[in-house]
Amino acid sequence: MLDREEYVEQAYFFRILLERIGQNVPLQELMAQAKFELLASTKLPLAIDHLLGELKHSGKMNGGMAMLKHYFVPFQTFLIAEAETDRGRFDYRTALQILAAESNYRTAEQFTSAGLFFFQFEAICRNRLNYDRGLTAMSEDPAYPPAWQEWLLILRRQLGLVDLADMIFVRSQLYFDRRQRFGDEPPEAPILFGLPEGKIANSHRRKDPLCLFSAMQRHLGFPAVPKLEAIDPLPSLVPQLQRRIERLELRIKLMEEEQRGSLDITKYYRKGKAVAPGDDLLE
Repeated sequence: MLDREEYVEQAYFFRILLERIGQNVPLQELMAQAKFELLASTKLPLAIDHLLGELKHSGKMNGGMAMLKHYFVPFQTFLIAEAETDRGRFDYRTALQILAAESNYRTAEQFTSAGLFFFQFEAICRNRLNYDRGLTAMSEDPAYPPAWQEWLLILRRQLGLVDLADMIFVRSQLYFDRRQRFGDEPPEAPILFGLPEGKIANSHRRKDPLCLFSAMQRHLGFPAVPKLEAIDPLPSLVPQLQRRIERLELRIKLMEEEQRGSLDITKYYRKGKAVAPGDDLLE
């Protein structure tokens, strides 16, 4: 785990990239500008220098992040790699939003392994990313204790065969207490989730995992995965409609002049050649 100030600067870095990425400025220039806004006492400016070199060499950033495993966790590299895939539908802006929110959560006082798991797994589910690569990257995150890392690899193998809520429930304190109540031997596997997580998971068995994530956020305060707001087409639609109405008005005016017999086509001549009616008036 890095120092808190590193994650604070990471969150700021990803956030300003997201804010400025729509300014038609190359990513290399945005990163170079952002580097001078960061704390010089952190290691992030040095990491950005390495990423800039990788961008210039290969045109992608995930390779440089993979080389800096001691600084960028594998899940961060996974998100950027998915965003840079040519055949994928995962937007780069969405990746930056998730990265900023995740880095911000790592600085929170209420940070827990369970909260990080639900955040990262929801990001994979909601954006339809590759589960195999995503869970592998999660299992290599140093924020998870060894018991968590082992369970994430088990989840990777059994996902799709066993319901997610069931896998969470059998690793919860609630399941352990029920086993003891009926005199059964306690489970050998370590407990990863508390009583609240176990209750919520038990009530969401055979349901959409997104409903499970939403319930965890409502009742336990776990962070929600950010979603890009839909682009409002109205600002660009109004000028388009205005131009079309102007064109229709001009054509109606020409038809009325033709019906009255007062249409003078000579005014549409340009250097001895006739132009299409209405085009000259629109200039």
